[in-house]
Amino acid sequence: MIDKKDFETMRKEIKDFDSQRDMLIKESRNVIRLSKEVIYSIHRNDMKQVPRLIAEMKKELDKITDMTKKHTELYYSPSYKIAVQEYVEAMAYYYFVTKKRLPTHTELEVRSDEFLLGLCDLTGELVRKAINSAINKDYKTAVVIKDFVFDLYVELLKFDFRNGELRKKFDGIKYDLKKLEDLVLDLKLKGRK
Repeated sequence: MIDKKDFETMRKEIKDFDSQRDMLIKESRNVIRLSKEVIYSIHRNDMKQVPRLIAEMKKELDKITDMTKKHTELYYSPSYKIAVQEYVEAMAYYYFVTKKRLPTHTELEVRSDEFLLGLCDLTGELVRKAINSAINKDYKTAVVIKDFVFDLYVELLKFDFRNGELRKKFDGIKYDLKKLEDLVLDLKLKGRK
């Protein structure tokens, strides 16, 4: 009446999925840690180790992306989504600092929604860079960053973000832009722009 082999197969499938999910969570933490290391190394102007960190981060991301291809349900795991967003944020910050441009989502080999979520996080790091630049009397960089964030904000305004994670993160860009505008205004009023 009961196909015990079928139940055994299902137990094995579920056990395998749980194992893959646990591994994805662990590997995702590596991507997140490495993305933070990339960002903080750039903030400290310690660029020597950045290419190695990026290569390591990409390798770890490729590992977890392969897991999501084998088990498509893992693609929707919060751990995976956060890891991809952190990767995009780190790479976008690296490109901005070293190449004076944003990478495209195709260059980073990520989906549009993942890319946009990572870009929304980028502006917080740019605010930090602008403030540090102003402290170090590099007023031009602060203005360039403000202009860049404004341009990014204008581009993102063209999307119809519904209520959700992307909408909330997008709304945060307004506050980052306001901080940058206040910083640049203060510099201008003090004759430093």
